[in-house]
Amino acid sequence: MTISEYRSRYLLAGKGLASTKSAFASSVCEQAFRDCRLPAAIRTDNGGTLASPNAPFGLSKLAVWWLRLGIKIQRIQPGCPQQNARHERLHLTLKQEATRPAACNFLQQQERFERCTAACNHQRPRQDPDHDRRVRVTRCGRLCIDQRKINLSQVFAGQTVGIRELEERIWLVSFLDFDLGFFDQEEGRVEPAPSPFVPEKVLTMSPE
Repeated sequence: MTISEYRSRYLLAGKGLASTKSAFASSVCEQAFRDCRLPAAIRTDNGGTLASPNAPFGLSKLAVWWLRLGIKIQRIQPGCPQQNARHERLHLTLKQEATRPAACNFLQQQERFERCTAACNHQRPRQDPDHDRRVRVTRCGRLCIDQRKINLSQVFAGQTVGIRELEERIWLVSFLDFDLGFFDQEEGRVEPAPSPFVPEKVLTMSPE
């Protein structure tokens, strides 16, 4: 289970759990809350511990506990990891560096998670926390990457944007501290991310 702070990308928890039951996840959250204070909101996907399809509003036991603590829930749409792009990028890093190949036992695997967490928090931010690579946008508003031309927008002509691999064969494009959108191996254009320039709407419950 992983918990990260959105703006700083600081990894607050990276724990291997023996079960997906809510009690195990609650213990990880409780420790993170004690160390770092209660968050105003938590953004999650629709995994079994985080959402229950048979309960009202898809709430799980863990989500009900968060609501009782006064934490607002932001649930992304199913099959849309780009809506939580920064955290999904951490998942990819953990998978690539801590589980390939997997450790021989649970304790050794947790040691790998802890080493990777320390690297994410204390080494990479000094190098470049936001991007795998930087690309200058052409005059016609394109990104030229590995003999591919990806359409972005002419408004960014001459600007430098960051590219990060969100998950295998899906890349996130960022400008300054804003996530612009993403592209994959097939599409030749950047699909826009949710706009950061609209009033933020935080849902405490999801009707889906």
